[in-house]
Amino acid sequence: MNLKELSLMLGLSQTTISRAINGYPEVNEETRQRVLKAAKETGYRPNRAAQRLATGKAGSIGLIMPVSPDHASDIHFAEFQGGLAEVAIEHDFHFVIMPARVEDEQEAIRWLVASGSVDGYYLAYMRENDPRIAMAQSLSLPFIVHGRSYGRATDYAFLDVDNEGAFYDATRFLLQLGHKRFALLNGPADLDFAFRRKQGTERALAEQGLALDPAHIRNTFMGDEQGYRGMKEILSGPQRPTAVLCASTVLALGAVRALNEARLKLGVDVSLIAHDDELPLLKPENFSVPLTTTRSSLRQAGKRVAERLIAMIHTGTDMQPQQQELWKVDLVVRSSTGPAPAAD
Repeated sequence: MNLKELSLMLGLSQTTISRAINGYPEVNEETRQRVLKAAKETGYRPNRAAQRLATGKAGSIGLIMPVSPDHASDIHFAEFQGGLAEVAIEHDFHFVIMPARVEDEQEAIRWLVASGSVDGYYLAYMRENDPRIAMAQSLSLPFIVHGRSYGRATDYAFLDVDNEGAFYDATRFLLQLGHKRFALLNGPADLDFAFRRKQGTERALAEQGLALDPAHIRNTFMGDEQGYRGMKEILSGPQRPTAVLCASTVLALGAVRALNEARLKLGVDVSLIAHDDELPLLKPENFSVPLTTTRSSLRQAGKRVAERLIAMIHTGTDMQPQQQELWKVDLVVRSSTGPAPAAD
């Protein structure tokens, strides 16, 4: 089945069929679904080379995969990519993935744009006053940011989680339970989300005349081993915290291991709240003591970023009513949190 044959079968122009398959907004949903159903039933697949010549589009989304000899595979990156891939498949888009170290990311983005191999791309792992945004704004292709960059104007399309609000609410909940000594196992200090989570924690503590002890803060790659080491170091100090905030359930996995080794009972001796990205292989409700979490789905964020980016590619603009999306986070209370120990 080729495009001409599909056109004759459906009684639609070849242009309409191409636009329906590629997600152009001017094709109504009923027609789009009719075309997609017929394409699936007949096994029709657009000819990539012909499609690119006809539309001037590569049919690809670009992304930079951060790499570092110090970091293992990142489950959070993989989960976000899973959501992005779901939507890309629906719209028949491919990925062009370019690995790059932090210091080479700007050059990698310039290469992607200049190569003509992508129609748009997204930026992630944002940092304070991130120079990649200004650079992306100077280039010719649509882009969207997953996250935000603290210290610069939000004059760009983004989708972010309210990281400050999430950790502010989590800290306030623990304060209401009587906790006063807190620890924070956070992501890398140079990343925007980690900065905002620390800011939310400190704001809630300051309202009660309290402060985070610098000895109780760890900024690391968000892995199991890092959570274990960080928690073990903190527990070895003279003033053991009774409340712990973890920037990821992966960090919490290691932290719980350290607490178990120290024979501390979760939810009784120490309360713990983790940021839950709904990771399918690490569900907080399946921990031996189910974790209280601030809930946010990386997969759903990946899907939404892909939807908006593909819309921008087809229309030349972000057609969403709001360029900046800031997702609120729910606090889900389970057994890992309880009143502060009586002695405290």
